[in-house]
Amino acid sequence: MSELLLASVRVLDLGGAESDGVSRLYADLGADVLKIEPPGGRADRQALPTVAGASIPFRLHNANKRCAVLDPASPDGRRALRDLAGTADIVVDGGRPGGAGRFGTSCAALAQQFGHLVVLSVTDFGTDGPFASWRATDPVLYALSTALSRTGPTAGTPVLPPIGLASGTAATQAAWAALAAYYHRLRTGTGDYIDFSRFEAVLQSLDPPFGSEGQAAVGVKKTTEIWRGRPRNQNIYPIFACKDGHVRICLLSPRQWRGMRAWLGEPEEFADPKFDTIAARYAASRELNALIGDFVATQTMDALVTEGQEQGVPIAAVLTPTETLASEHFRVVGALTTAEFAPGADVVAPVGPFVVDGRHRGLRWLAPAPGADEPTWATTSSVMAWQGTVAPERPFEGMRILDLGVIVAGGELGRLFADLGAEVVKIESAAYPDGLRQAPPGQVMSRSWALTHRNERSLGLDLRTPAGADVFARLVTGADAVFANFKPGTLASLGFSYDRLRELNPRIVLAESSAFGATGPWSSRMGYGPLVRATTGVTSLWASADGGFHDATTIFPDHVSARLTAIAALAALIRRDRTGQPAHVHVSQSEAAVTQLATRYVTESARAAGLPVVDDTATHGVYPCAGDDEWCVISLCSENDHAALESATGGVDTAEWTRTRDKTAVARTLQDAGIAAAPMNRAVDVPADPQVRYRKLYSDMEHPLFDTPMLTETGPAPYTNIPPALLTPAPMPGEQTREICRQILDISAGETDRLIADGTLFAYRERP
Repeated sequence: MSELLLASVRVLDLGGAESDGVSRLYADLGADVLKIEPPGGRADRQALPTVAGASIPFRLHNANKRCAVLDPASPDGRRALRDLAGTADIVVDGGRPGGAGRFGTSCAALAQQFGHLVVLSVTDFGTDGPFASWRATDPVLYALSTALSRTGPTAGTPVLPPIGLASGTAATQAAWAALAAYYHRLRTGTGDYIDFSRFEAVLQSLDPPFGSEGQAAVGVKKTTEIWRGRPRNQNIYPIFACKDGHVRICLLSPRQWRGMRAWLGEPEEFADPKFDTIAARYAASRELNALIGDFVATQTMDALVTEGQEQGVPIAAVLTPTETLASEHFRVVGALTTAEFAPGADVVAPVGPFVVDGRHRGLRWLAPAPGADEPTWATTSSVMAWQGTVAPERPFEGMRILDLGVIVAGGELGRLFADLGAEVVKIESAAYPDGLRQAPPGQVMSRSWALTHRNERSLGLDLRTPAGADVFARLVTGADAVFANFKPGTLASLGFSYDRLRELNPRIVLAESSAFGATGPWSSRMGYGPLVRATTGVTSLWASADGGFHDATTIFPDHVSARLTAIAALAALIRRDRTGQPAHVHVSQSEAAVTQLATRYVTESARAAGLPVVDDTATHGVYPCAGDDEWCVISLCSENDHAALESATGGVDTAEWTRTRDKTAVARTLQDAGIAAAPMNRAVDVPADPQVRYRKLYSDMEHPLFDTPMLTETGPAPYTNIPPALLTPAPMPGEQTREICRQILDISAGETDRLIADGTLFAYRERP
């Protein structure tokens, strides 16, 4: 059996709740993660919610790790900690103060002492800047990152997204950033120190206010002024009540609309060909949605989903977490397991998002007892002197990736590698252009495309022709990886199954993602983010007290799925470089969504099984502030927080106290009192946010097709030894076709012209 992807990697885990999810991802992929706790174990072991007295978040987020005890008050304990750090590959720490501080050192000091080491310090806002001392909860991160302001409803009190998405997203971004630094260490011998901010991670990768947008949004005309109001496009992915629940319908392409129209019986009022466009359907959404609502009202969820899929209509049932975990699909594909959280407390839990060579790689054991393991490594050291001559400036320089990915989840995957130096060849089809290519009227390129595909080169290629398949096969022989997020089976139908790719290149890594995975009853379903959220219970959790659903305008889980796929792909490349083994990794967006909310899903599963559950007692509220539609978030996580709030407000009702005060002033007052609070930012507020400005999260990216620079992320994290991301302009379709043929494929200019003439290739021709 092939060894796990990160079996050679040693990870020293010194952190707590802020960083536990980071090292859990490494442990899922086989790294030797050694968690160090003080005598008696960390206080996090009692974190709520619990089942039968066992902390659900601690046991989940520290699964697959080994737990050892060292006494930070003992000279021997401090000496042992330094010895472990000196022979580790990655140190993960979290919180203020972090675990390293208890042993008389710091993350920065460990990185300086051990030059090979990648040291990741995870805090809420980073170690410097005006918000460095602030506390964050998931709701605080939703408020500051604009996620709260950019989801429904259109008026009234904003609705918080489910607890867990922000923390899970931050952990994923941190894991990606540190693993990329480790790959750089393997190539240069030099480690890194990463002062990682969870706030910045959520800004970059949950619902980025400056970044990739979904297909339905990119074709809508934008003004130069950033919209400050609440979401206007609530009806893009409407939800309809039916006989036994709700269904969501997601119509994007003309073909999908025509399937819907036929299913409705070809209503005459919608026969005009103009309704093939999203804009026309959106303009008539009131009448259209009323018609669809009447049509589905008397039918069941199962019947509607079955028939809708047969009609070519993207449709999904809106399930609860319990219904999702009880589904045949999740059981059949191996996405769930039964774990013993406490004696006699067996609970169904998500395995995790990674599938490697057809097998789930995730939950194997829950966090063991403190001191269950010795404070020694279980793997042979991979620390070695670098043997190279010229060190690459960025981790992936010299790596070639063939990128077939589309829209957000697929598009961002390639960009994550391109930003850090990889040569990413975007394969584009003239017949089936990427949805992000759709641009507003009068605009040659969408902003989303420009932001998603910077640093890449475009090859116009028709894979469906024998000659086109031959060109792609030649590219595969010299590539490191192929990325795709087609519907399962599509790549094989084009003649490029994983087996075929391995025949062409025995060292190839294939990284794929899809809505519901490569196998199982749901794998053949049409899948978009809104349907994934509905099917996995996320939509039912993203709701107001009156039962309204408010996740219509989020892009979750596209961005986080891209990063999870990137982690798996890079882990496969790490193993490939060491052993020569190829790998096929796959991430299901539905399983990624469930994993982000694993604590909530396990809690619901335990409750449904009749086990004793103690819920989290923290309360999170959204409160009105002075001004037009201004709000703040306040999180009360302990009795001390309640007492501090009572003192700060003088005992006045909280909503009355906030109503006459500026939202930022409220947050500052409460943060000074030790309470996690934040103003609700809109996208327009983010560039001026003092912490964002201080930490230089964004850079101005120029593109010749746009009159003004676009704000874009400077990099995945503030590295010490890796420069900021490249900002080469995103290409037009087929812009580098001739260049790639000449430089990579050694195809003559004449032969390239012939292939373009017969439609095998296409090249961009600038309009006169």
